[in-house]
Order: sequence, then structure tokens, then C-alpha cells
Amino acid sequence: MSTGYKIEEQDGLHFVTFQIVKWIDIFTRKVYRDIVIDSLRFCQQNKDLEIYAFVVMSNHLHLLLKSGRSELSNTIKEIKSFTAKEILKAINTESESRREWMLNLFEFSAKQHKRNEKYQVWTHENHAELVYSNQFMDSKINYIHENPVRAGLVENPEEYLYSSARNYAGLDGLLDVIFIPQAIERIGLMRSMK
Repeated sequence: MSTGYKIEEQDGLHFVTFQIVKWIDIFTRKVYRDIVIDSLRFCQQNKDLEIYAFVVMSNHLHLLLKSGRSELSNTIKEIKSFTAKEILKAINTESESRREWMLNLFEFSAKQHKRNEKYQVWTHENHAELVYSNQFMDSKINYIHENPVRAGLVENPEEYLYSSARNYAGLDGLLDVIFIPQAIERIGLMRSMK
């Protein structure tokens, strides 16, 4: 079933969203956020994944990315497959008060689609949008970086650890990102306006 967000230009810069099924707030726990960060870092180092902006929220993540050498669709599939397995492993081995509830929802979600095995952690959609202009790119970077502010988690974008807003503000970030000059300028303006 097509969602209207198919990645047609595999080597293009895309804004993507990965969402946990049933909007389960799994990323309220550091262990699960770190699984995602470690997987993205691995793909940067070993699969030539280029990340321009990112944010990990409680039940989804947004990324501005492109693949340097392989099909972006395949890299995304590998990220989601690996992180799903690692998240499930962590749910079963870590101290997790929501274990039974989450596993029941993941199992229920898997039964809704033929292509799943026992559990489904991520939705199948990526909501990939090709970045077609500087203005569109700027709006997506701003959207990504402002997400934690809109959610009431922080007052300023660069205060949120699991976001590239830190990188753009000249702070240490969890992942290396490829800087886009307009975004650096905008963060600098935002900080000087406060």
C-alpha cells in the first residue's frame, strides 16, 4: 500500500519521520533513545549516511538526511529493523515497568500487517519528503529543532540533548551532523535575540 511518501530519488536529501506504533512513548527512557543514536552513528560511519538535522522525541524522530552511496530506502529499513530488535531486547532485559503493556501493543500491531513477524515496533511509513529548495530545507530544520520547544521539554532548542540544534549552536552533540549554513545563522540569531 502506497502512502504517498515513497522515496523516488534515493540519492536526494529527504526529511523523514520514524514513528513508534500506537504512538508509544518509548523514548522517555534513555536506553531506547541511545539505541537509536548508536544505530544512526553506525550508519554514518559504515553506510555513508549523511545527517543534516535530527531530533528524537518521546515516540518518533525526525531527520534531514541522505545516503552517500546506497539506496536511502535500504538504509532506513536497516536502521528500523536493527533498532526494533535492540529495543525489544532491552525491553526484556532492562528494568522496564511497562514491559507487558508495550509488548502486547507491539504484538497487536504486528498482527495487523502480513509482513511482520511477532512484534512491530516502528510504523512502516517514513513520511519521506524530498528537499526541493533552500526555503523548504530551512523550514524542516526549524521544525526539527523547535520540536522539543513546542512539546514543552525545553525553553531553547539547543538545550535538548537528543537534537542537532546543539550542534548548530556550537555545542557538543550526540551525533556529528553536516551543517547547513542557513540553519547555523538562524540559531545564532535566535540566541542573540534572547
